[in-house]
Amino acid sequence: MSVAVPTRARSSAALVLAGVLWGTGGLAGSLLASRAGLHPLSVAAYRLLIGGVIATGYLWLTGGLRGLPRTPRVRRRLFAVGGLFALFQTSYFAAVSLSSVSVATMTTIGSAPVLLTVATVVRTRKPPGAWTAVSLAGSLAGLVLLQWTPGEKVNAAGVFFALLAAAGFAALTLVTATRVEGLDPLPTTAFGCLIGGAALTPAALWFGMGVPPQADVLALVLYFGVVPTALAYAAYFRGLEGAHPVLAALSALLEPLTATLLSMAVLGERLGAAGWCGAAVLIAALAVAYSKP
Repeated sequence: MSVAVPTRARSSAALVLAGVLWGTGGLAGSLLASRAGLHPLSVAAYRLLIGGVIATGYLWLTGGLRGLPRTPRVRRRLFAVGGLFALFQTSYFAAVSLSSVSVATMTTIGSAPVLLTVATVVRTRKPPGAWTAVSLAGSLAGLVLLQWTPGEKVNAAGVFFALLAAAGFAALTLVTATRVEGLDPLPTTAFGCLIGGAALTPAALWFGMGVPPQADVLALVLYFGVVPTALAYAAYFRGLEGAHPVLAALSALLEPLTATLLSMAVLGERLGAAGWCGAAVLIAALAVAYSKP
């Protein structure tokens, strides 16, 4: 006997999967940059290009390209997704280079749900619900405790680019929340990544995209493009079909949490008392977001 899974539960599961897979990308990208000597912008270009090529190849092998509509609306959606991919990745890595990974990640991921909430309030002319406000506040507090380093200098330009990245991610969420007839999440991911990667390639070539022909480096390139990019964004866009955009953005908070835990397990980094409190608050806030009606 089969049991029907509610749409909300499937969407929540897809969003959780996306957040966790994104979290593995932080470690993979860091290892790729250090072992191949790549500029962060080149790492971002590889991420989008490899993810787009793999996803498109899968669609071609399975016949998923045959029924893809070629309407002006589909083209506009794909170019919008590709442009926002490029904006988000470029702005984020600019923020990292100007400030630090912790400040850039905290500002970007923490600001996106707030920007989406503001956009939703402006569009609907209704204030956010009490549970949404509680979840947002808890998420921001947990993220600060998890990543903030006391005494760390904040660069104003770095914060600006992090906010720009957050705006790009929020816009990507709003744009893809409305489904285009005949355009499924995987083709959206595939062609969006290809377009975004193509937009970043000229600058990436300027900084250098050569990688040593070593098995571990090539495996990192492949993993980086497939798991935290093609699979993660396909899951995210799938989850958006049955979830509120603010909840979807909150799911991205699983990225820094997963990355922190992986860094502890793989790199031997330690998490202090404040960090563990932040992780607990973040999980509780996400639980509120997923369980609220």
